[in-house]
Amino acid sequence: MKKMIVIGAGILGASTAYHLAKMGADVTLIDRKDAGQATDAAAGILCPWVSQRRNQAWYRLARAGARFYSDFIEELRREGETETGYARVGALLIHTEAEKLDKLEERARQRREDAPEIGEITRLGEHETKARFPLLEAGYPSLHIGGAARIDGRALRDALIRSAQRKGAVVVNGDASLIYEDNRVTGVRVGEKSYAGDGVIICAGAWADALFKPLGLRFLVRFQKAQIMHLRVEGDQDTGIWPVVMPPSDQYLLAFDQRKIVIGATHENEVDGYDTRITPGGMQEILNKGLAAAPGLANSTFQEMRVGFRPFTPGFLPVVGKIPGWDGLFAANGLGASGLTTGPFIGSQLAKMALDQPTDIDFSDYDVSLALDDPRSG
Repeated sequence: MKKMIVIGAGILGASTAYHLAKMGADVTLIDRKDAGQATDAAAGILCPWVSQRRNQAWYRLARAGARFYSDFIEELRREGETETGYARVGALLIHTEAEKLDKLEERARQRREDAPEIGEITRLGEHETKARFPLLEAGYPSLHIGGAARIDGRALRDALIRSAQRKGAVVVNGDASLIYEDNRVTGVRVGEKSYAGDGVIICAGAWADALFKPLGLRFLVRFQKAQIMHLRVEGDQDTGIWPVVMPPSDQYLLAFDQRKIVIGATHENEVDGYDTRITPGGMQEILNKGLAAAPGLANSTFQEMRVGFRPFTPGFLPVVGKIPGWDGLFAANGLGASGLTTGPFIGSQLAKMALDQPTDIDFSDYDVSLALDDPRSG
């Protein structure tokens, strides 16, 4: 039985640990519990098929991630994990310009040829759209994507960690540093205690670079701050069946059970370090855009704000794999705003890589060396 250590317990690290344990590895999952973890703040939309991003490598990975969910969630349910926030509720792409909806529909229908999980694609008029999400502003026709889903990142992460623990994984809270000899990583140290491992997998998101520095490597990850708002609407409406709403802006609306609505998120690139403050500017941006699309939220109850740091690697593509020049060391990072779409799938594939098993897709486009800089080589 291989001893594997995973550093970082966001959605990516939790999925990696779960799949390693499922495949029979002896797993230790280590997390420092930093404020601002992307997964801790995330509520996600599983609808990559209508994205306007032109990067085909990103789309292939996002499509595989979305396809992965159906069997994955069912597997967790069989293990008793039913509280993941996942529901296949569909998505409303709203717009006042018919030609913009025409282009979205054309893209969705083209992509359904390779991704039948998109489900039914339906044009809805203004009244039908508002009937699906009653808090919306009048005057929005929409494109409805039947296969879209929403997810609660915090709930799914916790479900994965519990499932991994049932399969024998051990969770350690603390600040990990790598133990290595020559060019081989042999374990980690947390405080005064050492943990030996046949392999160490770094899934530390925005904080990854510090782990690589003792090896003489720079890990090229930057991050974007996101603030997200949780509200509770009045009445007895069954919000758990409402679709995701994707307005023309860069904001979104997700409805969950118990009348919870999540709106956001900000995209803050110019931040000073790991700034986890909730700011009036962030709240105003969310409310301005959110209430413009759904004025019915104006009388809702504010519940909380969350803050997370989305990690990005060069080229805005995730990187996954074995660290070149080092034995026993793997990493994945750079999931950005697509972490909940791609994280569970990437975790399953990273576990396979670490256990020398073939992956389900070709990962050459996501070579981890693209995010590494060795100052000694210059």
